[in-house]
Amino acid sequence: MLNLQSHQAISPPPSTRPVLTVVVDTEEEFDWSQPFDRRNVGVSSIAAQPLAHERVFDKHGVVPTYVIDWPVATTPSSIAVLTKLMDEGRCAIGTHLHPWVSPPYTEEVNNFNSYAGNLPRELEFEKLRLLTEAITTNFGRAPKVFKAGRYGVGPHTAEIIAELGYTVDASVVPHTDMSADGGPDFSSHGRDPFWFEAKGQRLIEQPATATYAGLLHRQGPRLHPILLTAPARAMRLPGIASRLGMLERVKITPEGYSLEELKRATRCLVKSGGRFVGLTYHSPSLQPGHTPYVREQSDLDQFLRTLDSYIEFFKEEMNGAVMPSTGYRSALEFISV
Repeated sequence: MLNLQSHQAISPPPSTRPVLTVVVDTEEEFDWSQPFDRRNVGVSSIAAQPLAHERVFDKHGVVPTYVIDWPVATTPSSIAVLTKLMDEGRCAIGTHLHPWVSPPYTEEVNNFNSYAGNLPRELEFEKLRLLTEAITTNFGRAPKVFKAGRYGVGPHTAEIIAELGYTVDASVVPHTDMSADGGPDFSSHGRDPFWFEAKGQRLIEQPATATYAGLLHRQGPRLHPILLTAPARAMRLPGIASRLGMLERVKITPEGYSLEELKRATRCLVKSGGRFVGLTYHSPSLQPGHTPYVREQSDLDQFLRTLDSYIEFFKEEMNGAVMPSTGYRSALEFISV
């Protein structure tokens, strides 16, 4: 997890409007069920990204941040698509580190090393330095938003991104423990953004929202881990708790969650004082056949309907505002002055 030298929670007053940001994991296509492979560098799905703007983002005033990895950042066709959106003011460009396809290629490709935070500090730094330079060169702007691939931050990640000029991190997924797979443990991280310091710089964490819904949502951080134990799973308690409307964990994404699940979770989040929602998805989901969530055209149509309807719900029922990731940081800096 992030090695934070200073950690300052952000707790806007209840009268503050909720804010939604959108961060897209913009990456190569690969079979999620297979081992990681450096040869998987296809980025044909980048050509499909304008579809989300045409059908959803433009009408809602959403400016997503495309956090891009090495294959995307260095392929002329994908650079052209995203540069056009950026130059039109319809998106921002950030950074997404998939270490297995990002030079230097010195480490063994395996599950443990797919979390960049597990690499030696020098190698994690060099991979991110080269990627940052490629993005700056090819897009004409230095990226300010970082999101670790597979949420794979480690003990050196905070100081590395601070040294390379990043001001926003979006790598935390709250209430989630990936340590059994070799990844970070975010169990102690809640849903709210926070300020932290590294290398003398002040950065903001904007988590990918994972939160709780149901009658017991306020007790979610304490009760949900119990539901995930082997005995509870054997008794099918997670499903029972969800069906009874008692407790469910929901990640705010159109990938794998229904519109009603997203609405329930957001209502509970706002009711309990939450004022930030970080919505995420993977860029290959915009082209059928690349992710488990969008296999056919009908899945893509449903994906876009869910995305559209959720943002409309957030703005209208929740009286929410939409902001780019860096815009949210700037707004909080202004308020805190």
